[in-house]
Amino acid sequence: MSTTEPITYPLGWPSGKVEDGQAMALLALSHTVIEHQLYSAMLNETCALGTRVGAFSIRRLMLLTGLNGYNTVRRGLNGLCKKLSIERQLVAGDNGMQNPGAVYLIFNPEEIFARRKAAGQPPFPKEIRPYHNKSFGLAMERVVGRYNLSRREAQVALCCVEGLTNAEIGERLFVSRQTIKFHLRHIFAKFGVRRRTELVSRLLMPDSDAQSAERAR
Repeated sequence: MSTTEPITYPLGWPSGKVEDGQAMALLALSHTVIEHQLYSAMLNETCALGTRVGAFSIRRLMLLTGLNGYNTVRRGLNGLCKKLSIERQLVAGDNGMQNPGAVYLIFNPEEIFARRKAAGQPPFPKEIRPYHNKSFGLAMERVVGRYNLSRREAQVALCCVEGLTNAEIGERLFVSRQTIKFHLRHIFAKFGVRRRTELVSRLLMPDSDAQSAERAR
């Protein structure tokens, strides 16, 4: 089994514009790395202008995100459209192609979840069972906001916060207990902890204590 996994992404919401960190964390977990980089850049741009609609060329998005390759950006945009996170707007002279002046409507997380539900799509990854409380929301922000966790590691860490055993996590994620143990070893190393109880405590502790713990590593 390879120990190399794609990293996740920072949450990336515009400062002062999106206050529901749990909703943004859930949204991040439903996007690929590239999709979320594009979504975050587009959301930041439109929010900075006080609008929800923006014209984005492929080159502009490459500059905003640091992504390389026109096809990479196009695939990311197509993925965001299919996941109902953004919507292509038809304008005069639009020939239906990804032209330099393509205009998109950017939805916020709650709107995206509602659109997906109305379309019969899962609002967010079915492996995640979000609780409507601040503690679990904080844990989600911390898990998704780390640069060095894979998407699967993020899911396993959140299952630990829920109190699931290795067997229960394996059943939910459709993997073996040995695979869960493998992920946990990497999660513990990345958080600088030795056991599950320490991990959960780190994810749920107040911000000031969490910052102190990170500095002490």
